[in-house]
Amino acid sequence: MQELSERIIFEDNHLIAINKLNGEIVQADKTGDKPLLEIVREYIKKRDNKPGNVFLEAVHRIDRPVSGIVLFAKTSKVLPRMSKLFHDGNLQKIYWAVVGNMPKSQTETLIHYLVRYPEKNKSVAFVDNKSGRKEARLTYKLLGNTGRYFLLEVELHTGRHHQIRAQLAKVGLTIRGDLKYGAPRSNPDGGINLHAYSLAFEHPVSLEQTKIIANPPTDSLWNACQEIVKG
Repeated sequence: MQELSERIIFEDNHLIAINKLNGEIVQADKTGDKPLLEIVREYIKKRDNKPGNVFLEAVHRIDRPVSGIVLFAKTSKVLPRMSKLFHDGNLQKIYWAVVGNMPKSQTETLIHYLVRYPEKNKSVAFVDNKSGRKEARLTYKLLGNTGRYFLLEVELHTGRHHQIRAQLAKVGLTIRGDLKYGAPRSNPDGGINLHAYSLAFEHPVSLEQTKIIANPPTDSLWNACQEIVKG
């Protein structure tokens, strides 16, 4: 497994971003597995030889089987500011998704209304808006294909539970390996081919435009996808 130090893709006095592996959890859950939050906190404490507790909190989360950018706040000053950026949607979130079917359009904005079922840890997308459903919006663009699979760039406009997975599945574009949303088979590593690729925002302290990019995992399929993007 790649060392944590090699997975730091952005860091300053206020924020640290990690390229999460699929299978890692961001925060503690009922599994009892050690979360990335605690791993990074311990790493900073040891690396910087800090006495006492180290402040570190997750600004957002991505699903366990998903890889890519996870951003943590290193100060109590920046945490609420970054949380507000995410809550208000004042940043750009780009994902890469590998799907098994050819999309009907080269690019399309999907609008659905999601219902979350906690007992199943799943969300279901509906086309009509009824009480209790939350609007979910994303835009996808076809970047190319490997011959067997299709690579989509997905921009999230809202941040709902399992949003990309549920919305793409609703239109017949189930993500490779995502059994929960209809994929025919799982991936050997248990992950799915959904990757949080980039995050762009105005830094809440420096006010500089900041863009963070996380390269996808290094396997044959993701490598082929990167070649598609490079052209």
